[in-house]
Amino acid sequence: MARHASADHTAWDALPGPVLLLDAQGSALHVNPAFAAFARRDAAHLLGRAWQELLDADSRRGLLAQLAQPADFATALFVSGSAAGEGAAWVEWAAHWQAEAGRWLCLLHDASAAKRSEAEAREQARLFRLLADNVPVLIAYYRASDFQCQFANKAYARTFGTDERAVVGKTFAEVIGNDAAAQIEPRVQQMLHLQQPAAYERELAQPDGSTRFIDVNLLPHVGEGGDTVGCFVLISDITRHRLAERAVRESEERLAKFLHASAEGIVFHKDGVITDANPPLCALIGYTLEELRGRPALDFVAPDQVPRVTAVMQAGQEISYETAVVDKAGRRIAVEFIVRTMLRNGERLRMTIVRDIRDRQAAQARIHHLAHHDALTGLPNRMSFMEQLQQHMVAAEAEGTRLALLFIDLDHFKRVNDSLGHLVGDTLLRTVAARILASLRATDVVARFGGDEFMVLLHGGPSREQQRDDVDEVARKLLAAIEVPVNAEGRPISVTPSIGVAFFPGDAGTPDELIKNADSAMYLAKSKGRANHQFFDRGIADSAYAALVLEGQLAHALERGEFELYFQPQLRLRDGVLVSCEALLRWNHPERGLLLPDQFIPVAERQRLMLAIGQWALTEAARCALRWDAQGLAVAPVAVNLSTVQFQSVGFVEAVAQVLADDGDAARAARLIELELTERMLMDDIGEVKHRLLRLKAMGLGISVDDFGTGYSSLGHLKELPIDKIKIDRSFVHDLPDNRDSAAITRAIVQLGLSLGMTVTAEGVETEAQRAFLLRQGCDQVQGLLIGPPMPLAAFEDWARQRRAAERGAATSSP
Repeated sequence: MARHASADHTAWDALPGPVLLLDAQGSALHVNPAFAAFARRDAAHLLGRAWQELLDADSRRGLLAQLAQPADFATALFVSGSAAGEGAAWVEWAAHWQAEAGRWLCLLHDASAAKRSEAEAREQARLFRLLADNVPVLIAYYRASDFQCQFANKAYARTFGTDERAVVGKTFAEVIGNDAAAQIEPRVQQMLHLQQPAAYERELAQPDGSTRFIDVNLLPHVGEGGDTVGCFVLISDITRHRLAERAVRESEERLAKFLHASAEGIVFHKDGVITDANPPLCALIGYTLEELRGRPALDFVAPDQVPRVTAVMQAGQEISYETAVVDKAGRRIAVEFIVRTMLRNGERLRMTIVRDIRDRQAAQARIHHLAHHDALTGLPNRMSFMEQLQQHMVAAEAEGTRLALLFIDLDHFKRVNDSLGHLVGDTLLRTVAARILASLRATDVVARFGGDEFMVLLHGGPSREQQRDDVDEVARKLLAAIEVPVNAEGRPISVTPSIGVAFFPGDAGTPDELIKNADSAMYLAKSKGRANHQFFDRGIADSAYAALVLEGQLAHALERGEFELYFQPQLRLRDGVLVSCEALLRWNHPERGLLLPDQFIPVAERQRLMLAIGQWALTEAARCALRWDAQGLAVAPVAVNLSTVQFQSVGFVEAVAQVLADDGDAARAARLIELELTERMLMDDIGEVKHRLLRLKAMGLGISVDDFGTGYSSLGHLKELPIDKIKIDRSFVHDLPDNRDSAAITRAIVQLGLSLGMTVTAEGVETEAQRAFLLRQGCDQVQGLLIGPPMPLAAFEDWARQRRAAERGAATSSP
């Protein structure tokens, strides 16, 4: 047996291919030299299970599984020639089970070259497919025998509504359609029989209704025997090019139509030589097209404009600019050139649109005149005057001369418009303008500043005194000229001017300041009875400046918390019981100390700051009244004064409602608040006033009228309004009881209020005699220094508590 085995080994060792003898468990009994060489290992080292190191884990498991079943098999395995992977190879493994010996005879064949060739072929196919699918060309290959598609790239397949797998096997007609196949059949036959490339273009309809243009090339595939075995199809999408060509043709056609249909002149030139022009251009300059062609374009440009036009031509600019041309008669024509570079009939040309702008320039001149002059009087207007004033001030400063600005305003001119109509007013304004011009020198500047205001700018000498005398003379002359009656529609009418004068230099350094100061002087003239002239006074300006400063400080006072409410008590006259109080606004000015309302309220109303301030005062008064009510102090209602601006503002009633709602119990808050209006506020618009008061009353608020007796309101109005209380003005109370007129008026007011069911309160009570007189007349309540002055919040609360305590003590001690 040993000899037989040895003989077998000798035979196996002589084989040129790798041989491996394994037992049933996969241990190597023998390896021939070819296997050892293949594995690059010593043969003795490969015996046993060591040979399995050549296999990767997956190959090892698979092979051992097959070896466990005694049946011949063949497989392919990846074998590594060394631990480092050197000599790795794919092998074809054939295993024969020798049942009598209980062993496996394994023959190996190195298949690496075949595997590599196969992998290279697959990679080349992949690269070819990648290239074919990514080139911007549609590619296909058809077999010549039956015109079946053998290959197509993605672009080709998708273009004809399929994919690159599904298109294979389809015939030419099935892919492109029978109609298209029939159409190109002659070219296909030409390519097949002549074995020459064929090319053609055709249109390809798209599913969305659009059309694509394709360029098709058929390339014959000639076999080794000389027969045409197939056809390569290469298709390029030329849609963009054909559409571009079509667009160029259409553009040139449109340009040709536009050239002849345009109302504006158009000329083409190449290198400065005219090549074409349209009829309007020929009509504009009086030449025929034949006379223009071939001549330099600059021949028709006004001589003074040639340098500029030449520069534009040389720079190749695309620009619009105004210039001038000369017509055949030598007349200069103002035009606008709109220059563009373009292609026409394949040539690069310069196109110039020539627009006649003579009418436009005339209109611009007219517009400029209207923009700088008053349409009614023909005088320079405000804008023009401001420009001239700036220029004259600069010149005067440079030359050391002086200017005087006269601000003229016609007195009561509104009455003329209101009573006689605007046509008469316009006649008067034109007459006044003419008289001002006639009264001045040609070098003086006159303007209508707006409405019935005129400006006169006079040039004077170096001396202020001399200039003042000259201006005084001119102003008197103007006063005399303007006040002469004017015959308007058969009736004589006249107006007088108020004139304010300011000087430069001296009174101002800028145009705005000079006008402002002349305006201030004009208002000073009006305050002195009108029909006179006044020179600017720095003291008046300083007062105005102080008012402006106060306005600026007032704007920030609220956000800085500088306002405060003082409270003055109101007593029931018959028993001296504290019934209510009035909230009085104070401003804790950071520099001037405590300011009373008459020192800042007029300023606040002019700037509409009173809306925010009044809202704050109402909110603060409501907050105090609610706290006192919760503490049982029972000082209600709290009267809050309203300003005219506040009461008449849009949304005032809603603002009051918001204050009441902030506490969460609007009805309770309304019961504790009384709104105080002056009698004059009731006289503006009785219908609107009544509407607002009714809305306020519906909320539960009390309404009182302050300063009653000073506003001349009618009894009829008083009856219509929902008023709870009237307050006798302190001017009547002050002279009680000795002044008969004051006593009579007070007595009448008390009786009037009581008869209408209103509470009557007297303000400004300072003496016991005044209190006694009011008590005898039946007055309900009193307020004044005799009772208590206006007090800060904490002081008033202390005073009210002491008063309540005294009232309770008096009630306890009474029988």
